[in-house]
Amino acid sequence: MSDACVIASGAVSALGLGPLAYRVPRAGEPAPVAIARDAELARAGLLRPFAARAPAELGVAPGADRATDLLKAALSQTLAALEGVRPGFRGERIGIALGTSSGGMLTAERFFAARAEGADAGSLAALASRATYFAPFNDALAAFGLERTPLRTHLLAACAASTLAIGLGLRWLDRGACDLVLAGGYDALSIFVAAGFEALRATTASRSRPFRVGRDGMALGEGAAVVALVREDRLRGAPVIVRVAGFGASTDAVHITAPDRTGSGLARAGAAALADAGWPASRVGLISAHATATPYNDAMESRAIAALLSPRGAVEGSDALPGADAPPPVVHPFKAQIGHTLGAAGVLEALAAAAALQASIAPPAASEGELDPDAPAHLLERAEPRPLSSALKLSAAFGGANAALLLTSSASGRRPRRPRAVVLRAHAHVTGSDLGRLAEATGIARDRLARLDALCRLGLTAVAALAAIVGADRLRGAGIVAGHALATIDTNDVYDARRRARGARFVEPRLFPATSPNAIAGECAIAYQLTGPSFAVGAGLGGALEALRAAADLVASSDADRMVVLAADDAGPVARELLGLTGAQPRALASGAVALLLQADPGDEEHLRKVDPDLPVDHEGPVGHLALLRWLEEHA
Repeated sequence: MSDACVIASGAVSALGLGPLAYRVPRAGEPAPVAIARDAELARAGLLRPFAARAPAELGVAPGADRATDLLKAALSQTLAALEGVRPGFRGERIGIALGTSSGGMLTAERFFAARAEGADAGSLAALASRATYFAPFNDALAAFGLERTPLRTHLLAACAASTLAIGLGLRWLDRGACDLVLAGGYDALSIFVAAGFEALRATTASRSRPFRVGRDGMALGEGAAVVALVREDRLRGAPVIVRVAGFGASTDAVHITAPDRTGSGLARAGAAALADAGWPASRVGLISAHATATPYNDAMESRAIAALLSPRGAVEGSDALPGADAPPPVVHPFKAQIGHTLGAAGVLEALAAAAALQASIAPPAASEGELDPDAPAHLLERAEPRPLSSALKLSAAFGGANAALLLTSSASGRRPRRPRAVVLRAHAHVTGSDLGRLAEATGIARDRLARLDALCRLGLTAVAALAAIVGADRLRGAGIVAGHALATIDTNDVYDARRRARGARFVEPRLFPATSPNAIAGECAIAYQLTGPSFAVGAGLGGALEALRAAADLVASSDADRMVVLAADDAGPVARELLGLTGAQPRALASGAVALLLQADPGDEEHLRKVDPDLPVDHEGPVGHLALLRWLEEHA
């Protein structure tokens, strides 16, 4: 048996620290709600200033960045718990997978403003070192002596980040790549992000009402959570909080921000998680929903859940339809209680589901009003005693990325797939983009391409060059992982300049999605129908190699037969200045992109290069896509 068993955890949300962050009410109690009118968002001029902030005191020494402090609070709890249940764990092979949506955005806001105001180099340098997406990740790990852990990755996958991080940790344990995984996610509230979601009309004017008539959106939240995972057969007597028995991921490939209204993309991720565990849908008693309370997302998710519970269900050939006497799964929309915590959402919601399984309590929904017939869901007004053996966690994100986890209260009997050999099929390198040629290659209208940021155009150009080599049909259905050095920092500066000049209410709604590091993967997925797993990574300047390793892992673990690896750098003025300010100026930064196609080894093409899913990642070498170019040269 090889479930990934959670043996320790740490968490913080607007409900509190530790188990309070995700507590399930006692039978007969309603759901506690921590969302309120937020003074800081109101002062910024936002019309819908509702949010859920974590406690000011987090139990750790405060640092220079709120996101770092949140992650440190969760990580410190997890490590302290591990000392009790697994003494000597630091001597084991540890893997670390943590996700975020905005990383060091709070410090980045200050850096952008100081740079525009002409601040001196010393002041800018102090901000620049913490203005990257990966700064909180590395600073928090350094606080606990984990910054040199060889197997570590930072997922930049918006609202699905921590769900994907846990899934990747499961795959590492399956392959025996490590003995213990620390997985989770974090995000802090920022005006930058709150203004963008309000501009997209995704936020609520009062309280979130998922699956209800008249729902008008979400409230943002902040938080962090980290879980420690080990294989079932390597528990060494540690008590089990919950088991991760299955993982699945997919991409809608329909729109960069709006979901596929059919729900088919999310349903495929859920079905893959159930199939991974060999678990029939009829045994799922709880659905931990993404539930943003936006009109289209909730309707999409209802359709995805219905598809998963249909007679053809999630595990082909199994009894997937609940029996006539079985109650339908309870749907738990936890964001209506703690806000949308973005990179922390998946792991906090999974911990809430785990608490429900442990207590045999079906959790209530913190929403009121008439159920929307176009978005049906089985919601409870108050907590109810109920035997629960499993929960399905669903997540969706910008770029059309979907992820799902199957959580069980007892051993599932799951057996991992045999790892497959991975090979490099082809690669392409570009140094710029031409709108006319790109429009001809992709079939995307020139005016739409012109509205994309430079980074996305470079990425599309590289994937178009790859498609010209292997054929577009060979890419269809593949997944994609984007590897970042400094990600979207120049795009972010342009977006934030308008916020500073005109106010938070007047940011550019068309530019906000491009500030997500996952946008480049999403745009390429839409253009070439890359419907497999998709996300972005970047724990440092060598993030391109992280993407190569993660993509190889997914192919080796049969999550995808083919994966595109993409690294792009627009090498704009902000990125160049930041490198200089942080002492990395001698390392070359160039505009360009590299795209690779990995596939499962066909066995009859010996000339294809093998790709090791355990390849080392060097963040001290070439920057961005140049790291992939060096890898290609070394493995020619």
